[in-house]
Amino acid sequence: MRIWQVIFASFIILSSAAYAEPIVTESTSNSTVTTKGETETTVKSPPASAISPSIGASNSDLCTTGVSGAVQTQILGISGGATIRDLNCERLKLAKTIYDMGMKVAAVSIMCQDARVFNAMEMAGTPCPYLGKIGKEAQKGWDENPDLKPITEQEQSNNDQLKGAATGIGIAGLLFLLL
Repeated sequence: MRIWQVIFASFIILSSAAYAEPIVTESTSNSTVTTKGETETTVKSPPASAISPSIGASNSDLCTTGVSGAVQTQILGISGGATIRDLNCERLKLAKTIYDMGMKVAAVSIMCQDARVFNAMEMAGTPCPYLGKIGKEAQKGWDENPDLKPITEQEQSNNDQLKGAATGIGIAGLLFLLL
């Protein structure tokens, strides 16, 4: 046990040296840092977002078709849409409605506004009604007034192509100016 007392006493004596005053040193330094360099920043922007309107004609009783489109640049976006009437669909619906009302000659007259039907009726020997006349009297009326016959699809498509070309050139010119 004496040995433990000696170890304990030495521990206390030696541990008192830990509470000694610290050594303090002071120093001052000045430094200057000069850097030269070029930086390049790349900005990644989100994609352009011109959104064309959805034009739906989900009702089967409508004789229209929806068309839409959009153009977007980094600065300006344009979108638009329209509906296009299907005249043949309207003609069929009108003729069916008139026929269902019991007006058969009027229904045939509506269908005869299409040049294909008009020509088919002529080829079959049953000309389209002319101002309330049917049969040979109607054929005589059509022969005397050929300018009242419906125009063919070829003539109509030539007119539509000219209108479409003019519209396309106008739109392209506008987009060229905007860009």
